[in-house]
Amino acid sequence: MTKIFATKKSKLIPRVGRLITVDGKNIAIFQTTSGSIHALADYCPLTEAPILEGIVSGDFLYEPMREYKISLVTGEIQEPDEGQVTVYPVELSGEDIYLEV
Repeated sequence: MTKIFATKKSKLIPRVGRLITVDGKNIAIFQTTSGSIHALADYCPLTEAPILEGIVSGDFLYEPMREYKISLVTGEIQEPDEGQVTVYPVELSGEDIYLEV
């Protein structure tokens, strides 16, 4: 895996996704209200659509079109649905956010 600079923490809005593109891959970065930062592939295997517009609540992302939720921590789509979204490890260095891709 390669560590890359993604964005500044100050550019994130809690509960609102921010999109970055790395080597042609779209990655959605989310900050929860508790301040934790998570990065997931901006692609849902159930809908084959982006997840960026999902609604963040706690450590979950709710997909409004099909009403399912994804763990921001593990990327696991919660029961009764199933599936897995790719999660990228996040590292903070001051205000800088780095991802391992």
